[in-house]
Amino acid sequence: MFTTNQTFQGTVASVSSSVLFSMMFLFGLFMLPLTGTQVASWRVLMMLLSLVILLSLTKQWQHVFDYVKTLKTAKEWLIFILPAPILGGQIWLFMWAPVNGFGLDVTLGYFLLPLMMIVIGRFFYQEYMSALQWIAALCAALGIGYDIVQYGSVSWVTLFVCLGYPPYYLLRRTLSVPPITGLLFDLTLLTPVVLAMLYMSGGFSVAAQNMKFWYLLPLLGSFSALAMSLTMMASNKLPVSLFGALSYIEPMLLFVFSITILSQSLDEGGSLFMYGMITLALLVMIIDSAIGYVVRRRDNHLHGYREPQVGGFPPRRHYINQRIDGALKAHRFRKIRRYRKKINKIQQKLNNSI
Repeated sequence: MFTTNQTFQGTVASVSSSVLFSMMFLFGLFMLPLTGTQVASWRVLMMLLSLVILLSLTKQWQHVFDYVKTLKTAKEWLIFILPAPILGGQIWLFMWAPVNGFGLDVTLGYFLLPLMMIVIGRFFYQEYMSALQWIAALCAALGIGYDIVQYGSVSWVTLFVCLGYPPYYLLRRTLSVPPITGLLFDLTLLTPVVLAMLYMSGGFSVAAQNMKFWYLLPLLGSFSALAMSLTMMASNKLPVSLFGALSYIEPMLLFVFSITILSQSLDEGGSLFMYGMITLALLVMIIDSAIGYVVRRRDNHLHGYREPQVGGFPPRRHYINQRIDGALKAHRFRKIRRYRKKINKIQQKLNNSI
């Protein structure tokens, strides 16, 4: 039984977003004779349109403009723009792979992605890794290593997914880009590319000639925008450990769809040993997330955050104070960093003059 409205709402949002993303994985089958590349191009356009409508309805445009005003230097703008082609490649692969026999390879990449993020967090940001997380990463590495030794390689599709997303998130984290703002500008930058692609490949004429695309294309954009919104809602309402555990629902659904609907065999995606080790790593990660969630609840209870509240608990004031405290810390950090840069420049000038 769920103990808070926040947890219940976040769980429903996370599960719903996983189901919607899994349904989009199969959209290419319903949109024949459009190719996977054409479907991906249409998805970018429809997703951008849906996002613009969503921002207008929720009156969030001011937040977008406020963030853009903080980008001052050419370097910041470059870091802000660089993730767009990475996201474009991932959207293309997600729509192209299922209709070209690579559904299982994509699924395996999404299974490995959380592990890759944990490892990158450890080595790039010196984040703490629990013993269970180390065990999960080792299991996944053994599975991948076995296939490399046995078959000489691992599917490029799998590597593209699990190695492509981390740079995207790292670049976004560098500038602390809000998810909606980042997604909006990524899709906007991709629009000229997908328009040219649709024009050269005849994607406009194919869509115009078949009446089913008149409702399937808006549905694709609506699903994409809704799934992204639900994911962000879940990330705000759930503890990190529980949100991480629920994020595995999507690759599980993709795996089931690849085997049943796409009629792929396990051998097409890799060896049974690799799947076994990845599954073991997945179970270890879920256990680690569950332990983290229980520990977090116990700590909150010890610190007095379990008082009954009408709208759920912890109290809303607690969350507001957390946001204010986080904003003040970030401001102080940026201020200290600017002063350090000035001091370093002054010291360099003094050293050069000497």
